[in-house]
Amino acid sequence: MNMTKAEAFFADLKNKKVALIGTGVSHLELIELLLKKNINITVCDKKTREEMGELAEKLENSGAKLSLGENYLNEIYNADVVFRTPGMYFHSPELQKARDMGIAVTSEMEVFFDLCPCRIYGITGTDGKTTTTTIITEMLERSGKKVHKGGNIGRALLPIIEQISPDDIAVVELSSFQLISMRKSPDTAVITNIYPDHLNVHKSMDEYIGAKKNLILHQNAFSKTVLNLDNADTNALSEEVRGNLLKFSRQSKPQRGSFLDENGWLCFTDGKNTEKIVHKDSIKIPGLHNVENYLAAIAAVYGVVPAEAIRETAESFGGVEHRIEFVRELDGVKYYNDSIATSPVSVIAGLNAFSKKLIVIAGGSDKKLDYGTMSEAINKKVKALILLGATADKIEAAVRAYSGYDENNCRIYRVDTMEEAVAKAREIAVNGDIITLSPASASFDHYKNFEERGKHYKGIVNALV
Repeated sequence: MNMTKAEAFFADLKNKKVALIGTGVSHLELIELLLKKNINITVCDKKTREEMGELAEKLENSGAKLSLGENYLNEIYNADVVFRTPGMYFHSPELQKARDMGIAVTSEMEVFFDLCPCRIYGITGTDGKTTTTTIITEMLERSGKKVHKGGNIGRALLPIIEQISPDDIAVVELSSFQLISMRKSPDTAVITNIYPDHLNVHKSMDEYIGAKKNLILHQNAFSKTVLNLDNADTNALSEEVRGNLLKFSRQSKPQRGSFLDENGWLCFTDGKNTEKIVHKDSIKIPGLHNVENYLAAIAAVYGVVPAEAIRETAESFGGVEHRIEFVRELDGVKYYNDSIATSPVSVIAGLNAFSKKLIVIAGGSDKKLDYGTMSEAINKKVKALILLGATADKIEAAVRAYSGYDENNCRIYRVDTMEEAVAKAREIAVNGDIITLSPASASFDHYKNFEERGKHYKGIVNALV
């Protein structure tokens, strides 16, 4: 009997030494799978044995070798194959040295793309990619498809590769850190938008855009590409497209694709006929940015998902965790969690989802972003700004530098912890106010990721009495 590509790949790994860098979401299940297949693996992690705790013992008991602490990367030079975590920069000197030595440096996502037997929808963008990925998944599932959602959205797909059949669909969210080394593109590619982000890691904005471009560069004539007509850097990628190019726009009608008409209908046009699909007021999740996310999703699935299933999704889908997520109402004050808003662009979208001025908790670790781009929105949409973390100084300076700044209209407070931030927000809030965590920064100064930050914030808010 012929082996599948996945079976052949794992059989080949049995004759090799494999090193995996990092024990995050993208690797834990993969480590488990490789150990079950009796593959010789070394797990390399900069955490010490103490920091890793029970996990270190569990991995060793399962048969993994460990390389931990300060010199954790030394062991990759003894391997034949290295899986890098998305958090490790592809062009780092250590990985470059490994490639120079003839070691295969890959990633869970690259191998998944190579082995996946079914159609793949790939979604990237600076803002909106998690929501758009989830909307596309919901629409496809509602039309009766078996869908595997994963990637940057918090689930590795390579560990389940042997359970995926050719008739299924994979819907994958991809970050610039995953895309930078990709040399295979999805059947349907969606780029929601491109704005400056992660400039603390990428050498330049050009490198960041170049990484995003890998989503479409390796497509063929039978592929579909969905680009944002309203975003210059995204629309500029049109000339790179090999296959069926569709645009989405909130501001004008594209030649082919999805758009918002003057009466508030989300429509699709194939260049000859136009179909009204759903009215913006029927979309359950608030904000014009979510109209854009739906337009992107409609362009991606139109022709595969019936209009009725698209409509039903819009009317019932309640949004993703950590994105303008309603937490609770207490003493007439509503609390929201927007921990996923790690850049000025996503903060602005979050502020614009509400029609009144907000109390905002912001700050975190620095991605070398320009906070001046959100200073106008904060001055107009925020009544009180509570700052913490490494970016607090930069955010405060940008807000105060705005020409229309008035400290009575946008009061600024400084705190040291999330507990203090929530306490201060509660103290200054009055009946009818809205409080939101909208950090405009990464979380790595205090948390592993934005999910951990959001869960901590929600825990504090839900414990208030």
